[in-house]
Amino acid sequence: MEYRVTLSSFPTSYDEMAALPEAALTQPEAVVAMTVAALLAYEKSPEECYRMMDFLRGPRPLSAFEKQFLKERLGGGKLYIARSYLEEAVPTNDYTPSSPFTVRCQDSFSQMADPGYRKFDVFSGGADSPRPVTLRNKPSTGQWFLWEQILMVDIRIPVSADPWA
Repeated sequence: MEYRVTLSSFPTSYDEMAALPEAALTQPEAVVAMTVAALLAYEKSPEECYRMMDFLRGPRPLSAFEKQFLKERLGGGKLYIARSYLEEAVPTNDYTPSSPFTVRCQDSFSQMADPGYRKFDVFSGGADSPRPVTLRNKPSTGQWFLWEQILMVDIRIPVSADPWA
């Protein structure tokens, strides 16, 4: 099944994220969209990005290695990778989406055998194939938490940065 998730507002801080109705974490596709939002928050504040990611990960916060990886990717001039997961953000417009900001994903065809997990493929305007995000369910609360994301891999560079464009 395919989903288009438009958050009621696009948070730039932990407090803004926690105030969203989607922060109940009961709709898995909304957790996927909030993961993209958390990555986008890096531009304003790396620490807020980490806090938002920790919120989405529940009882399993980011490791020092994961924070360093995000710093290398997002702080290394590749913020456009996170923006590429918003609809209409493509290399030709330098990954500048129009609002409202919408994330498009679908149930993955390679679902895990364990019923406590759910895998999504997230579409990027700079990649030929979608990227995986895996969530884990916490049965005692019915919430879905970010288990793994493989969103921060290279994509086509923005046209303005491409010397061959």
